[in-house]
Amino acid sequence: MWPLVGMAFGVALGFAGAFGGFGPFFIVLFLGALGFLVGRAIEGDLDLGRLIGTGRRSR
Repeated sequence: MWPLVGMAFGVALGFAGAFGGFGPFFIVLFLGALGFLVGRAIEGDLDLGRLIGTGRRSR
């Protein structure tokens, strides 16, 4: 399933770049990466506190 999702994202980036230019390409890329991070955080695979430096630190 994930290769298909990656291919769909690549096609979306291709269309944004081909028909919209750099601005829409960058917007699609940024929102796709943001959605990926939010999805990983919701699944519990990503600790946002540790990512931004507010998590507990072990000594």
